[in-house]
Amino acid sequence: MRIIGLTGGIATGKSTVSNLFKAYGFPVVDADIVARDVLKKGSGGWRKVVAAFGDDILLENGEVDRPKLGQIVFGDPSKRQLLNRLLAPYISYGIFWEVLKLWLKGCRVIILDVPLLYEAKMDRWTNPVIVVWVDPETQLKRLMTRDRTSAEDAQNRINAQMPLDIKRSKADIVIDNNGSLEDLNENFKKVLDQVIKPLTWTEFWVSRQGVIVAIISIFSGVLGCKKLIARL
Repeated sequence: MRIIGLTGGIATGKSTVSNLFKAYGFPVVDADIVARDVLKKGSGGWRKVVAAFGDDILLENGEVDRPKLGQIVFGDPSKRQLLNRLLAPYISYGIFWEVLKLWLKGCRVIILDVPLLYEAKMDRWTNPVIVVWVDPETQLKRLMTRDRTSAEDAQNRINAQMPLDIKRSKADIVIDNNGSLEDLNENFKKVLDQVIKPLTWTEFWVSRQGVIVAIISIFSGVLGCKKLIARL
């Protein structure tokens, strides 16, 4: 099974690329969706976060006020690190479970959409890694337009993440998203050839089909040995 890492930065267009993969029929494990699930009211992650940040981050219905929590952690690196430490085990388990379910279904290629792929060191489990990149000026402008926020607030949110140029230097594949949506679609199509190429032997043997072939081969080998021994 090939697990492709997809990452980028805030307002770079990573979600758009993720949706393009979905449109082409690729299963996507979205870490943001997993993160939302682990913060649902009453969950283990919810209890940890409320205990650390207090009831002030809750809405009237008891759910976490995500924008308010975001303002708290983006403005304070120590609180952001605390939040990441609290939720990392729950998010990692959720991602593992989603990947396992797709493996059991026999999926041969999975897209792992994780904003903090490098920060969480999940890149070690993915190959190749795709980074959606834009230049700093474009990123700031798009974030301000998207969230209708000030330049200072937008820059603080950008600074809270690993610099895009560092991610770009680590990537196996870079999708440049400085242009239009049409340009992005064309760049995406160029990446598809590398995504859909045949599995390597290593990737095949860890896929469900590979495991089944291995089990059948071992079983057949055992039966063959028993028959040979019986003839001696």
